[in-house]
Amino acid sequence: MVTDMSSLFILDLTYTADLAEVERHMDGHREFLRRNYDAGLFLASGRKEPRTGGIILTAGDRSTIEQIIEADPFQCHGVVSYTITEFLPMTTGPQLAAFRHEI
Repeated sequence: MVTDMSSLFILDLTYTADLAEVERHMDGHREFLRRNYDAGLFLASGRKEPRTGGIILTAGDRSTIEQIIEADPFQCHGVVSYTITEFLPMTTGPQLAAFRHEI
């Protein structure tokens, strides 16, 4: 579960296999997303345009995020590479106020 003062993370997924191979694992990936939304960990997600991968916005601590990624069927089947970018929001809209860090 996300708590106040958690770091935010941008998980940048880049397809490393052709789209047909990615599609074979899409149902499992969607289930992975649903479980993490249900757990309160994921905040937003979607595919990139052009369709070269996707983005997941999440919060928590880096070690937990790294463990979560290992359970993604896309990762398990080697059809994506993940880049993890951590950031500490200094300014947010009201929807993300709980994540603001003071200077």
